[in-house]
Amino acid sequence: MTAQKYVTQQGDTWDLIALRLWPKLGAELLMTDLIEANLEHVNRVIFPANITLRVPEIDLPVVKTLPPWLR
Repeated sequence: MTAQKYVTQQGDTWDLIALRLWPKLGAELLMTDLIEANLEHVNRVIFPANITLRVPEIDLPVVKTLPPWLR
């Protein structure tokens, strides 16, 4: 499998990129995985356009129980 890439848009931030890549609830918290895969950009807060980032593979947990209101 080839590594996935993300090309930044002007104004992107780590948490916004993570939310776009993994749009599940709370996925912006995965920004630390994204930062660790791109340490050469660790000092950036707001990205300019056209920076290519490596996207790490993330195993999102599968929820196997439903809340009471969905049973």
